Amino acid sequence: MKSELLALLLLVPMLVGCLSFHKGPMPGEPSSARFADIDGVRVRYTDTKEEAGTDEKPAVVLVHGFASALEAWTPVVPALAKTHRVIALDLKGFGWSDRPEGDYSPDTQAHLVMKLLEARGVTKTAVVAHSWGSSVALALSLRAPDRVTKLALYDAWVYEDQLPTFFHWARADGVGEALFGLYYKQRADERIALAFFDRKFVTEQLVEDVEAALERPGTVAAALAAVRGQRFSEMEAQYRKIDKPTLLLWGREDLVTPIRYGERLVKDLPNASLVTYPQCGHFPMIEAMNASNRDLVAFLEKQP
Repeated sequence: MKSELLALLLLVPMLVGCLSFHKGPMPGEPSSARFADIDGVRVRYTDTKEEAGTDEKPAVVLVHGFASALEAWTPVVPALAKTHRVIALDLKGFGWSDRPEGDYSPDTQAHLVMKLLEARGVTKTAVVAHSWGSSVALALSLRAPDRVTKLALYDAWVYEDQLPTFFHWARADGVGEALFGLYYKQRADERIALAFFDRKFVTEQLVEDVEAALERPGTVAAALAAVRGQRFSEMEAQYRKIDKPTLLLWGREDLVTPIRYGERLVKDLPNASLVTYPQCGHFPMIEAMNASNRDLVAFLEKQP
């Protein structure tokens, strides 16, 4: 590994600055996609109010994880829509949203979520998040605690200890550009497989969709910016301030965010509970869809 890093450093002068960001429509953009301009960022979203024509139900916003998009919530939306107004979005840098140059920290993404909710006329909401999106949900709770009613976090990625060496190296100017330029789009199928306990969910279509998403303009630059924004050591001490009712949903066999982090987080959040799903990896909403949907709906409907 040291020799590989040395070789990489020799390439830095040739690779620095080769990653570009992107704003505006992208090739293949769905014709049905809805967008909102949030502080100059074109943000894709869905809102069941627009489909059902009513906003009488309490709101819930769905926040996806790293290298993901709002489609990750496809198994969850129908279950929640029976009792809630469901808003989902592609965070800045992911899905079909813009990939502008700038700050991609959890706090900045939380600000974007809050501004989208304001644009949709939502003042209070439950927040459901997955993986890295959980850091955005926690940042939103810290930024605007009066706006958040409850939190539900799937396999949360919220601790400095969770960051791989690759991410730490990527913080260095030039090195990050080289690492992501060379490796970020490589072996997508292997990385996807790592996220599931049952490999039947790793379909050819899923791999093709992920590989296509990686080719969208600005994706690699935005991913690097998001990694550089993961300064969790600066957030961790504040988790104990978050007293919102919180449900942690965790795949027991998750290799991406092992269960020990759920056991740690349930202690750090003063009003949290943890439920685990056997024979399940990083996506309980897919591998344990029925059980996790049942638990999520029950939690959101439970009165204080």
